[in-house]
Amino acid sequence: MTLRRKLLLVALCTLALPVAGWQYARQMESLLREGQAQALLASARAVARSLAVTGAVQAQGDAGWYVQTAVNPITVDGYADDWAPLTPWRQPLGSAQGAEGSLLLARDGDGLYLYAQVSDTRRTRADAGDANALTADHLILALANEAGQQRYLLASAAPGVVVAQLLDPPVPGLPDQLAAQWQEDGSGFRVELRLPATLPLRGLGVGAYVAALGGDRMAAPVRPLLGYSEALSAELAQLAPDRVQARVLAPGGWLLARSGGLNTRPGVDAQPGWFASLVYRSLLAARLEDADLWSQDVPRLATGEVVTAASGHPASVWRAGEERGSVVLSAAVPIVRDGRIDGVLLLEQARRAVPLLANRALLGLLLTSIGVLLLAAAILLAFATRLSVRLARLRNAAERAQLNDGQLDGQTQRITFPMSDARDEIGDLARSFEKLFDVVGGYTDYLRTLASKLSHELNTPLAIVKSSLDNLEHALQQQAQLPAEAQPYLARARDGVARLGALVRAMGEASRMERAIAAAEAEDVDLRDVVRGCADAYRALAGTRRLDCVLPELPLPMHCAPELIAQALDKLFDNALSFTPADGWLRLSLRPLDDGAEIELANQGAPLPAAMQGRLFDSLVSLRDKAVPGDAPHLGLGLYVVRLVAERHGGSASARNLDDGSGVAFSLRLRHMPRQRLA
Repeated sequence: MTLRRKLLLVALCTLALPVAGWQYARQMESLLREGQAQALLASARAVARSLAVTGAVQAQGDAGWYVQTAVNPITVDGYADDWAPLTPWRQPLGSAQGAEGSLLLARDGDGLYLYAQVSDTRRTRADAGDANALTADHLILALANEAGQQRYLLASAAPGVVVAQLLDPPVPGLPDQLAAQWQEDGSGFRVELRLPATLPLRGLGVGAYVAALGGDRMAAPVRPLLGYSEALSAELAQLAPDRVQARVLAPGGWLLARSGGLNTRPGVDAQPGWFASLVYRSLLAARLEDADLWSQDVPRLATGEVVTAASGHPASVWRAGEERGSVVLSAAVPIVRDGRIDGVLLLEQARRAVPLLANRALLGLLLTSIGVLLLAAAILLAFATRLSVRLARLRNAAERAQLNDGQLDGQTQRITFPMSDARDEIGDLARSFEKLFDVVGGYTDYLRTLASKLSHELNTPLAIVKSSLDNLEHALQQQAQLPAEAQPYLARARDGVARLGALVRAMGEASRMERAIAAAEAEDVDLRDVVRGCADAYRALAGTRRLDCVLPELPLPMHCAPELIAQALDKLFDNALSFTPADGWLRLSLRPLDDGAEIELANQGAPLPAAMQGRLFDSLVSLRDKAVPGDAPHLGLGLYVVRLVAERHGGSASARNLDDGSGVAFSLRLRHMPRQRLA
């Protein structure tokens, strides 16, 4: 972990204070919300008990038919155009035999309207007066009052007016005949009728029979009629608390009464600032339910708290208000009488969303804690950034004091590390780096010049040994004292001196080569010409081997040292020629890169050992260590020089086996050398 991250982690530890304040504020917020919800639930229970005692809410059950208030005048014609505003709350019309349909009921000053729609794709038609009417598709309508109930048969062989046939003995107060409109299409049939407004009904039954499905032909269970009650609304208005919207619902969620209203517009003088609102909504505000149909004038509510209350359990929920920055607290309790649930009482109260906390000091504490946290984090971050920058400068200075191969630059002694005058721990570290690099730099210079010094110092002793061996052999031969068995030993001694001399010369050449590579100057050339010239020269040396040269079509200008590149190619070609059979092939290719160029020399031959692929370009590493006696020694300096040339150009050298296993490819990646500024 970096020092900057450690300091940042320390800064984050200061979160303990605001987090503690945040948790405390959230707990207080939850307690206040819970207290408000419990208070509203207590009010709802008191109102529900009063409604149960007075018997204002009659037992309706879940199976009642709800009669909506007509929004528009309804024309009895068998079409649903007049019912469009009421269709979202259509009631399912099913039967035991599986007929599918829907029912709409509406009331106005003229009467009670009924619109039934039945799905039937295989129609069986008959008029209501026909003898086989009950075996065809039909509708059974049952009307009930205090005296009893009466069933009617509605069926038609064609669209138009249909007169219902009475199926039961007449009941006082109920009509003997009913007229309705019958319409049909490919999807089924529709029936629409109007009952007089003065008709005293206790219940209504509607049953659909589809001949293709079969079933009970006379089924029409009577259900009670539910609807909005002005009397119940007036009584509810007297019992409900002030500034609270109250609604009485049937267990199925149908609206029976309503009083009061919601004002979700927060007062201008009570609104906190935008920053306080933002902080509150981001950190303190509890999750709110989405605004659904709770605030609209709808005939049925199926929200979660209503469903829960209908099952006998009180419930409350917080919802977002219609106006921005407001919330609504909703509480629902069952209305229970004689152990049964007659309905649900729903109380809704508007609140300010920002903040609900009565004590603004809690919000002030939270804001102060956040401010302290941000200030501490900013200070620690600035300190960490400054510390990181200083350490990065020190690291960069140490990296600049190194050559590409990791050796220390010999001029390190004259380089002053940054911040060496600082009187802190980083200053002490910089001064320690200076001392360390002075010592290591001097030792590096000694090692760098050791090969040159050894080659120079060893030349004279090697010359003395060689001349002494020659003189010894000559003197013994003149005196005829050289035994025949001693000649092989003298030959081995001379061969060893020769090989040692070659090694000394190679060491001196490598030292000179490193200095020459470091001092090489760059120029602008076309790299194609350099590679093409080398390829033309190599063909004469390839002998019977085939040498292919692949060059780009366009010129490849490059700012580089062409003599170094040619020298590196010489080393690569000499290495490749040694491992290529007499009838093999070589391929020299050049291709441009985004930031330079790549030269590749591939040759046919044995693949490289896996353990040697990453070490071939190191100094004193060679695959030809075991040379036959008499051969010139191979120090493994050729590929090392190739690597130095590549690094001098800001690139790299690599070797790989060809994919088809036919040989080896050596790559030389080159970049443009930096241009020297004119003084």
